[in-house]
Amino acid sequence: MPSHPGERLGLPATGPGSIGRFGRRLGALAIDLACAALIGYAFFHHVDAVTGMPVADPLATNIVFALVQIVFIPTIGGSPGHRLVGLRLVRVQGGWVGLWRPIVRTALLFLIVPALIWDADQRGLHDKAAGTALVRT
Repeated sequence: MPSHPGERLGLPATGPGSIGRFGRRLGALAIDLACAALIGYAFFHHVDAVTGMPVADPLATNIVFALVQIVFIPTIGGSPGHRLVGLRLVRVQGGWVGLWRPIVRTALLFLIVPALIWDADQRGLHDKAAGTALVRT
C-alpha cells in the first residue's frame, strides 16, 4: 500500500511535483466553469421565455469550457483555473502532454463519473485514461 498519493508514480509526498489534492482541483474546476459561464453569458445569451431574464446558452458555455481545456493544457500546462490554484497537468511518463490527451481527458470530464472515481494516487479515471496527473507547481 502506498504511503502517499503519487508514490507509485514516483512523485513526492508534498511540495512541487506532488499530486494536486481535491480542494485545489475543485477550485480549479470552479474557476474554469465560472469563466466559461461568464463568456457564455457575455457572448452567447438569450432571453428566457418564462422569466424574461437573459441567460447563458448552456451549449456555448460547454463548448467554451472544452476549448479552454483543450487549448491551454498543451500550451501552458493546464487550464487557467489549474494555473491559478498552483496546479499543472503532466504526462505520467514524462514529456509533452500532446494534443490528444487533453481531448480525451476533457471528453471524459464531461461524463462527470470518470472524474469522481479515483485510484490510490487520487487520479480520476479521466486522468488515468489520458495518462496524465495534476501536480502542484
